[in-house]
Amino acid sequence: MLPNSRLLLLMLGLLGASATLLAAERVNRAAPVTPIPSLDVPRYMGTWYEIAKYPNRFQKQCDGYTTAHYSLEPDKTVQVINRCRRADGKQDEAVATARQVGGPTAPTLKVRFAPAWLSFLPMVWGDYWVIDLDPDYQLAAVSEPGRDYLWILARTPTVSRQALGALLDRLERQGYDLSKLEMTKQAG
Repeated sequence: MLPNSRLLLLMLGLLGASATLLAAERVNRAAPVTPIPSLDVPRYMGTWYEIAKYPNRFQKQCDGYTTAHYSLEPDKTVQVINRCRRADGKQDEAVATARQVGGPTAPTLKVRFAPAWLSFLPMVWGDYWVIDLDPDYQLAAVSEPGRDYLWILARTPTVSRQALGALLDRLERQGYDLSKLEMTKQAG
């Protein structure tokens, strides 16, 4: 066999291996988003600090210091209060209602920021899926079935590099594009 033929065969082999790896990556990204098995909603209540997110249109005005406060209502819905600081130093606040989809431990919720009188419209309800949560309810990842949105939340304004790195590894294995993540400025 001529040296050029060997080189050609080697290049074709490498090209084939690359195509196989790329196909496996596409399959991984196409796998459905899987929420955690169950969520203890009362334990999830309280204040969470946004550590990172995929940029989105409804948080464009936020310059950082973003929090989400969840409180359980008597009718078993969840009141959501999202706050962030704008570049001019003023605070933005958005209030929503969330409801679980499924049983009392379902990790999938629907959230509505639109006025209550529009709640009959399905399109005003967005998906809120808890896709990762540590056993102590200190670090969480929230997304939705299309992987268009992603938030990393913590009970404290900062997270150890080790805990964040482990979470990011799990998110990448679930098909999330970590290059899209934007770290959130927080106090501390």
